[in-house]
Amino acid sequence: MTSLTSAETTSAKQLEEPKEHEDYRLFGLATFLIADGMTFAGFFAAYLTFRSVNPLPEGSIYEVELALPTLNTILLLVSSATFHRAGSALKKNEARLCQRWLLITASLGIAFLISQMFEYFSLPFGLTDNLYASTFYALTGFHGLHVTLGAIMILIVWWQTRFPGGRITSQNNFPLEAAELYWHFVDGIWVVLFIILYLL
Repeated sequence: MTSLTSAETTSAKQLEEPKEHEDYRLFGLATFLIADGMTFAGFFAAYLTFRSVNPLPEGSIYEVELALPTLNTILLLVSSATFHRAGSALKKNEARLCQRWLLITASLGIAFLISQMFEYFSLPFGLTDNLYASTFYALTGFHGLHVTLGAIMILIVWWQTRFPGGRITSQNNFPLEAAELYWHFVDGIWVVLFIILYLL
């Protein structure tokens, strides 16, 4: 019985062991966010075009108050910071602290949605008044949908980081990283939206 050479042994082990595939999940998420950003870009372009091509008639009251949108901006910016703190806590295996920061982040997102509803009820124009109003509601509503989905994702991650028994740990933290990247994207879109809708 002939013995195998070291090269043959190594080759045999390589055939037996399954090959590890590269993780493209984050790349896939980034691709999705770029495509989603292009959808928002289309909304922004439509809004700016309608506003320049179809000026509002004289005497129209379409001034929007800055108090609630500014509060919303602060809420989302703070929520980005708290989400980052949650990720840092998870990397240090501090699951309970991570959960606390995630719950704060989700609460800030829900507070944003409540504040936006208050703004809708106080606006001096309705959804079907004209193109300006329709585009305004479409932009803010579409973004609000993203915030809603993001808050749900955060609550799911919050539940999955519980200790013991949670699936998301410092070794398996991709779901939290994906939700955090999505949330930062939503926050960034709001900053652009705030500038275009309320400051220009």
